[in-house]
Amino acid sequence: MIEVKGLVKTYGPKRAVDGVSFSVKRGDILGFLGPNGAGKSTTMKMITGFLRPDAGSATVDGIDVTRDPVAVKGKLGYLPESAPAYPEMTVEEFLGFIAEIRGYREPAARAAQVDRAVQLTHLTPVRKQTIETLSKGFKQRVGFAQALLHDPAALVLDEPTDGLDPNQKNEVRALIKGMAEAKAVILSTHILEEVEAICNRVIIISQGKVVADETPAQMRARKPGARLDEIFRELTRGDL
Repeated sequence: MIEVKGLVKTYGPKRAVDGVSFSVKRGDILGFLGPNGAGKSTTMKMITGFLRPDAGSATVDGIDVTRDPVAVKGKLGYLPESAPAYPEMTVEEFLGFIAEIRGYREPAARAAQVDRAVQLTHLTPVRKQTIETLSKGFKQRVGFAQALLHDPAALVLDEPTDGLDPNQKNEVRALIKGMAEAKAVILSTHILEEVEAICNRVIIISQGKVVADETPAQMRARKPGARLDEIFRELTRGDL
């Protein structure tokens, strides 16, 4: 579903992403890990068409992101870090606006997609509130709702449980896990227990390069008895 080959992105003298390659098939929940500044968000922005790579390619469902970014955005749901929204809009108005952008022009179809997204992300109690009045956790759920709105074939989620309380985190993890059979999911997170809970693959990126692409079990087998965070620190020591 998602194929990344030799992606490169340079900012001045710094090579933020340095030849990153991997693929994600339908049914995968890929945990995308790395220290701050390792190139995770830059890679995801190139996959979703928000940044143009200096070299390499990314395709989603066979469509090249550079050649047809609009078609790729139709296949993807993207939750960026600190998801932006219009603070003066209510949750319902914002999601209706996103639905219209996504092509749901008929009021009934638009309302149906909004209702589905609200229910999936448990936003019913705040759907009439303006976004600026919401807690950080509810704002994060609004961002997640807009990513799910058009039932995309692939999801790219940058810290989807950031700001949520433990119960809300479990709800979001269960939702992601429940959708994974029909979708390809890239999940960036700093929470290693999240990776163990829902991911069937792990990629670790350090200094712009992939240093591990394994299942959680294979990663633990690198150092039997060690915690995943200890293995992560060892693999990314050059970034610390």
